[in-house]
Amino acid sequence: MTETEPDILIDKRDGLGLITLNRPKAINALNHEMALAMLRALREWAEDDEVRTVVVTGAGERGLCAGGDIVAIHHDAKAGGDAETSATAAFWRDEYLLNALIGRYAKPYVVVMDGIVMGGGVGISGHGSHRIVTERSKIGMPEVGIGFIPDVGGTYLLARTPGEIGTHVALTTARMGAGDAIATGFADYYVPSESIPALLETLRSETAEIAIAKFATEAPESELVADQDWIDACYSADSVEEIVARLQASDSPTAAKAAADVLGKSPVALKVTLRSLRYARSATSLEAVLNEEYRVSVASLASHDLVEGIRAQVIDKDRDPQWSPATLADVTAAQIDAYFAELGEYELGSTIPEGQQ
Repeated sequence: MTETEPDILIDKRDGLGLITLNRPKAINALNHEMALAMLRALREWAEDDEVRTVVVTGAGERGLCAGGDIVAIHHDAKAGGDAETSATAAFWRDEYLLNALIGRYAKPYVVVMDGIVMGGGVGISGHGSHRIVTERSKIGMPEVGIGFIPDVGGTYLLARTPGEIGTHVALTTARMGAGDAIATGFADYYVPSESIPALLETLRSETAEIAIAKFATEAPESELVADQDWIDACYSADSVEEIVARLQASDSPTAAKAAADVLGKSPVALKVTLRSLRYARSATSLEAVLNEEYRVSVASLASHDLVEGIRAQVIDKDRDPQWSPATLADVTAAQIDAYFAELGEYELGSTIPEGQQ
């Protein structure tokens, strides 16, 4: 591995379109150039008869993708200026268009969700057609912990989990293992990590369905599904305050821990996230959700809590963010509404398929 290797490796051979995220030291965190390279390759391969299956993996042993490059986002947000015309907004625009393309890709899109798969990593995997997890998979949407809101179509996936499991995952930043990911609709197949090299080799000569069937085994039980009774009872509330109250009143010690986890997150991000999830549940398409998420993300870029959250968790690592507003009670309806304001000429404008408006 040399310093001059590209951040993403793209190759075509044996009927496969191969995409390897290649920033192992950063757990393959996604940047703008990587997103653009994936967009170009997928659009080209869609029309290429020599490519029958796309395969996406991450370099190194730590994970497919830890998310977007939030250090770059922090620098951009801290610099100020118009969020709508920022470099980060331009990155998100192409990233979300990539997520939409993956969600409707006409060819098999096989993605190995080994190790850490967070935030933007979910965006390039969770909308694919053949999503593989291993015993090492740790999947989540940790945005509210840095004053941000789940994006990359994450609210679309979270809103479609059984019951209120997605709400729990979003508001606590809980990590899902392989069994959880399959049970909640974030993944499809469980393949032990030791079998991944052989699976990738088999894909050269077999269809995605046949190759995966040779190596997939029964997934572990889902701990989240086992907890669904109290999760549904608590998270079905219409406000974050009521959710916390129900969690604190629950007989389950796991619920009490969840309440503490929620209360440690950005109050405004929590409230915006709950509204985003409720919208996504009724939305008719991934594209509609991405359009809404883009508005919310651009608004977040101009917020205090995104800069402060990344500072506390990633830059200074003091793990002591000073949120503003500081409590759930201090967050006003107007502050929440501002995140959903239309952007006029700066809208994402992802085309919603006919009949799904």
